Amino acid sequence: MKKVFKELKDFKKHIFILLALIMINVLSNLFVPTLLADVINDAIPKGSKMEVFIIGLEMLVIGFVGLVAAIAAGYFSSTISVGVARNIRKKVFYKVQEFSEKEFDEISVSSLITRTNNDVIQVQTFLNFLFRISLMAPIMAIGGVFMALQKSVELSLVVLASAPIMIVFILYIGRKTIPISTEMQERLDDMNMVVREKLTGIRVARTFGTEEYEEKRFRLVNEAFRERAEALYNLMIVLFPGLHVILYGTTVAIMIFGGYSIVGGSGLLVGDVIAVIQYVGLIMMSVVLLSVMFLIYPRASVSMGRINQVLDMNISIENNPRPLRKCSSLDDDAELRFENVSFSFEGATKKALDDISFSLKTGEVTAIIGSTGSGKSTIANLIPRFFDVTEGRITLEGVDIRDWDLHSLRSLIGIVPQKAVLFKGTILSNVSWGSENISIEDVNKAIEIAQAKDFVGASEEKLEKEVSQGGANLSGGQRQRLSIARAVARKPKIYIFDDSFSALDFKTDSKLRKALYENTKDAAVLMIAQRVSTIKNADNIIVIEGGKVVGQGTHEYLLENCHVYEEIVQSQYREEELANE
Repeated sequence: MKKVFKELKDFKKHIFILLALIMINVLSNLFVPTLLADVINDAIPKGSKMEVFIIGLEMLVIGFVGLVAAIAAGYFSSTISVGVARNIRKKVFYKVQEFSEKEFDEISVSSLITRTNNDVIQVQTFLNFLFRISLMAPIMAIGGVFMALQKSVELSLVVLASAPIMIVFILYIGRKTIPISTEMQERLDDMNMVVREKLTGIRVARTFGTEEYEEKRFRLVNEAFRERAEALYNLMIVLFPGLHVILYGTTVAIMIFGGYSIVGGSGLLVGDVIAVIQYVGLIMMSVVLLSVMFLIYPRASVSMGRINQVLDMNISIENNPRPLRKCSSLDDDAELRFENVSFSFEGATKKALDDISFSLKTGEVTAIIGSTGSGKSTIANLIPRFFDVTEGRITLEGVDIRDWDLHSLRSLIGIVPQKAVLFKGTILSNVSWGSENISIEDVNKAIEIAQAKDFVGASEEKLEKEVSQGGANLSGGQRQRLSIARAVARKPKIYIFDDSFSALDFKTDSKLRKALYENTKDAAVLMIAQRVSTIKNADNIIVIEGGKVVGQGTHEYLLENCHVYEEIVQSQYREEELANE
């Protein structure tokens, strides 16, 4: 919880005001029983109606002041708790922005969503109760004991005798809630994961008719969460009746001892007994409110631990604090080189890439082709440092990319991933996404190059056409072309197309590649593809097999000198087509 309390430094003024309001509220609650006792002990026996009226008016004013203070205290406690939650959520979000693939593998996306939302809400709820209850309750309890002692020491001893019983009972329940709260948050992670998979893969589930299986999966995780939640609430059910039994038992004991004292002529007055009972009610209410914290704190503590796991996580891909290069442009003859690069995924026994060497030159198109799982996409992910090489190095303008400023490096790259990713908004916002101060002309130019002008211009809204989350209202080919347009609009110095033409027909593919070649002459282009037709005109084609380079050269050269490439070509072309090539 240390990180939570550090966030409170931004709310010092609010906290001081809150403490003042709490003190006003507590004092108003403590003075009312004393005034009531004065009415019963003095004013009523004397028959002084004016004195009764004045004391009653004082009670009314004090009660009203306490009410206003309580409402204001609720406002400030909410402001503080919501503000702290906002800051924590912002820090978690910014931290996740720095995550590499390794960190996302360690903490799943569904768990990160839970930590950013549900776990932060648990901390927010804890803080709200902390400022509204935990600060007030101890002061109220101590003040109540002091005021009760002023009225009657003997009756106050009854309260002191019951207090240890309540404390032991609360600590026992609190200890039971910690492991249950931990399991409850873990089950919530599982449930979010299943729901997320179900919603994103609903078409696949319907196609394969696995609705019943998915319903069973959800039922199992939902039932597991229910069991933990039920166990937690069962403890709550036991807690409050148990505390009320102790409270009422204490009240009955005070009434019995007070009654005997009054009858025995000890000098104890009826008003004092009633005042002590009132104070006992305030004391017990404070303890009951504190017991609520024992139920909230374990879950909030677990949630904060999960949040801290994100905030304290070491980032595997860190920006160099003293980069050798930090710029947003490259020389005309800039070159990106893979120098004996090898890479292994964490925990893997075999290298994903082994001794890869090639170069990307400005004004040239370099293509990579190979079988599924050969390491093509891994090469693409190494350039913007989504992963770092295990052996060897990648240099840009002769400088290891690990010595570049990370933001500057990535600002030079326009990447189109295998899976087209679009964001909720408009076509304009998606194409211009990541490009600062881009003009409408540049957006239209990028759309034209990406061969998306036909379907963009066909809609009435044109650039203002709505794009739903993930581009669900667009076809696969349309999403892919808009992703390409987004990269083109950025005008990067290095283009990476990671199998970005797979959803296009051959005619559109051909037009798009021709337009790209004409408009990317001042940049280096890396094109990863499965189709030979997509990459056959590249200046340099690299053939990957099992994570190794088995051939490198032009289309014609590889047909004659690379058996793997020849097999790929033959599998995609008929003999007569191959002869015409």
